[in-house]
Amino acid sequence: MSENDASWLEPPPTRVGELFFRAVDHFDDRPAMRHREANDWNDITWAEFGKRAEQLGAALLTLGVEKGDRVCILSNTRWEWAVADQAILAIGAVTVPIYQSNLPDEVHYILDHAGAKVVFCEDIEQLSKVNQVRETLPDLKHAVLISGKIKDDAPPFPNPYRDPAGGETRKDEQLDTFVLPIPRLFSHGKEVLASVPGLVREQASQGDTHDLASIVYTSGTTGRPKGAMLSHDCILFEAESLSHNLHVDASDETLLFLPMAHIFARVGFLATLRMGYVVSFAESIEALLDNLAEVKPTFMFSVPRIYEKVYNKVISGVAAGSRLKKQLFGFAMMTGRAVADLREQQKFIPPWLAWPNQVAEMLVFNKLKKTFGGNLRFFISGGAPLSKEIAQFFLSAGILVLEGYGLTENTAASNLNTPDAFRLGTVGRALPGVDVRIAEDGEVMLKGRNVFKGYYRRQEATDEAMESDGWFHTGDIGVIDSDGFLKITDRKKDLIVTSGGKNVAPQNIENLVKTHPMISQIMVYGDRRKYLTALLTLDPDEAASYAERHEIEYDEFADLCAHPEVKAKMDRVIQEKNRHLASYETIKKFVIVEKDFEIGDELTPTLKVKRKVVTEKYWDELASLYDEEVM
Repeated sequence: MSENDASWLEPPPTRVGELFFRAVDHFDDRPAMRHREANDWNDITWAEFGKRAEQLGAALLTLGVEKGDRVCILSNTRWEWAVADQAILAIGAVTVPIYQSNLPDEVHYILDHAGAKVVFCEDIEQLSKVNQVRETLPDLKHAVLISGKIKDDAPPFPNPYRDPAGGETRKDEQLDTFVLPIPRLFSHGKEVLASVPGLVREQASQGDTHDLASIVYTSGTTGRPKGAMLSHDCILFEAESLSHNLHVDASDETLLFLPMAHIFARVGFLATLRMGYVVSFAESIEALLDNLAEVKPTFMFSVPRIYEKVYNKVISGVAAGSRLKKQLFGFAMMTGRAVADLREQQKFIPPWLAWPNQVAEMLVFNKLKKTFGGNLRFFISGGAPLSKEIAQFFLSAGILVLEGYGLTENTAASNLNTPDAFRLGTVGRALPGVDVRIAEDGEVMLKGRNVFKGYYRRQEATDEAMESDGWFHTGDIGVIDSDGFLKITDRKKDLIVTSGGKNVAPQNIENLVKTHPMISQIMVYGDRRKYLTALLTLDPDEAASYAERHEIEYDEFADLCAHPEVKAKMDRVIQEKNRHLASYETIKKFVIVEKDFEIGDELTPTLKVKRKVVTEKYWDELASLYDEEVM
């Protein structure tokens, strides 16, 4: 099989399920996915992937799931997530992801709003969220348990595909058991396919390319999430665009740890249906470094917070090191930065610079590269803005971070820096087939096949976001340079307008401040106020290390956050960062919050601050910062 053979993609598939089964047949016994089990990484071939999806799809059909029915997946990222997704799409149903971090009330909202008929639950913990709200969900017929044991004394599945004369159940009989373990669905699906071998594959290519494939609910930074309706064509276009820009094929491997309920991670997986790269599923965030060393991925999808944490760890390690270590790191960064500048400009690297850079690689940067497994060619960053300073740091170390841009509503990416055309501080050029323009007020607007069909059951919100000619209002502010690279400056709704009439982009300030190792999270505040203030949270490890070096005694972490010497340190940090800002952008006052922001409460699953939630939760602290006027 030639790596460049693309005949299997002709004629172009019109449904995701059709593309999936073509990939199954084309890549066949090659590994499609890897997952860790019993202290080892187990391969799932494309053939096995296809068989599992067919079995699950057949079982869903016998549960009464029909074309257009909504099926939810409430789970962490894992191989069964991917199988369930393909099974749902293959039979013409609609996949509706739910973040595993969502609270029962949030789970109820999506199940109810989507009118889900079936929900896949990762384990007993996720199932309990559904059970708490089940009585108020009349459309929900079954919960499929992916992991964990339950008492399974359910009656036989209804099987409309076999002759009922032999004692089989009739088509109109219903399975009255609410919770079903996923092995039972695989087993029953296998029986159904023995009767009708082509049942699922035949359905996979039936229907229109503009049919609804998925409803992806936004993470809800400003209120109740809205369900973005994505068609099969949206997903197919995105996978095709990435395949033409990333230079990735079946010889590559990625380690996926982001939640597949988020469109960024989901498309990161779905793109393999065209490119065939292996997707290894990380055990957890906590095990990420160990998994990186074991899997040794060639590229990865990640959010900026991961790069920030690595950057801060390196910088704090250097700061605590010997004078020689600091000098060596400074030399490495100086030569690395010079090489990085030439790489960005696509210019030749002269021997007199290449040689010292190789020395820097051996003495300093190789250790950082081994942290990511040693084989990494590039990262793809999305989900939130990436600081240019951090992108420059990684490129100086020989690690390319390609920042992209997109939203749920445009199926993850409209713009992307690529290995052969990137510009730090931007989110890249528009993907082929995507039109980008800047409105008079600076808002970024998009148009293309990847733009969604609207918000599910929210026509007013759809009309507000979409122009009649197909242009989508992103809600982001940006500029396009002369070479077509887009730079995002902030969210339109997040822009702070001071009482003096100055427009301030808080994300730029926050990204600048977060480059200090001791600061974990920050939210800048000041709309219609005379000056800006901020809420800070501290990195527990860095704060504890600082306390040890300065012999600060404390009992609880909250005591350390409130310690005068720690506040004085943070004041010095803020003052230093303020020197890089215009006077109206500087932070005049701040308060240290004694507990870091958490996913599901103050943070979205992609680690973006929920400004409305944080503002309401810490209103008293914010208000106290305006008791006195500051000149």
